[in-house]
Amino acid sequence: MASAGADLSFVNLGITIEHLRSSISIFGFRIAFYGIIIGIGILAGICVAQADAKRRGQDPEIYLDFALYAIVCSIIGARIYYVVFEWDMYKDNLLQVFNLRGGGLAIYGGVIGAVLTLLVYTRVKKISFFSMADTGCLGLITGQIIGRWGNFFNCEAFGGYTENLFAMRIRRSLVNENMISQDLLNHLIVENGVEYIQVHPTFLYESLWNLGLLLFMLWYRKRKKFDGEMLWIYLLGYGLGRAWIEGLRTDQLLIPGTGMAVSQILSLVLVTAAACAIIWNRRRMTKER
Repeated sequence: MASAGADLSFVNLGITIEHLRSSISIFGFRIAFYGIIIGIGILAGICVAQADAKRRGQDPEIYLDFALYAIVCSIIGARIYYVVFEWDMYKDNLLQVFNLRGGGLAIYGGVIGAVLTLLVYTRVKKISFFSMADTGCLGLITGQIIGRWGNFFNCEAFGGYTENLFAMRIRRSLVNENMISQDLLNHLIVENGVEYIQVHPTFLYESLWNLGLLLFMLWYRKRKKFDGEMLWIYLLGYGLGRAWIEGLRTDQLLIPGTGMAVSQILSLVLVTAAACAIIWNRRRMTKER
């Protein structure tokens, strides 16, 4: 049982956090844990990519050089993706588009930004895009595993009501009201006068899914059949997980004029494209033997 007045708890796991802090203050300047965790994820991702580059006999510094461009372009891509599908929030105050401290980054936009940056980078450097992508995606998925925990400290990226093993109970006052669905209100929990919502911790689901995907990719990388296969496996694996997890979330970005979640549709498109690419390349290799 969660103790009365706690900010957050995993009620069926017996884990309780009495006071959940979202930031620290250094010389009066507020630094959000979300940003700190994203930074840690980026650094970890670079380290993983450089380690794989050494294993493959590549120059690890190329990946650090690329990361300097990719980080900026990924942030821009993540912001553009979010703003496009939440345009009503920004159309009357365009300056808020540039207010990153107010939140609003979408991982798929960041992935798109990184891929486009890699396309340009490899073309300029005259390096194989697919070869570099095979190593780069190991760093990318590492960053995603860690970065999702930023959502935990922000009390966001959760799903509807659940009583399953991982059910997470959050003090309602810590949550953006726009993320609270009617289903959650119907299951509102009140303890000693404090209101709580109990949700699927979808940030945790995605982090664990990505961890499993990374472990598989680390095992499979020595067995890959063609350049680009690791990239396609990443897109296939991540897309499958995201298509399922996105369906649970209460803060979906929707395609305008529809009730469809854009990230769910994009995930299914990527899964299909990746599966077709793997099958086509494997058949091509079989014919060339």
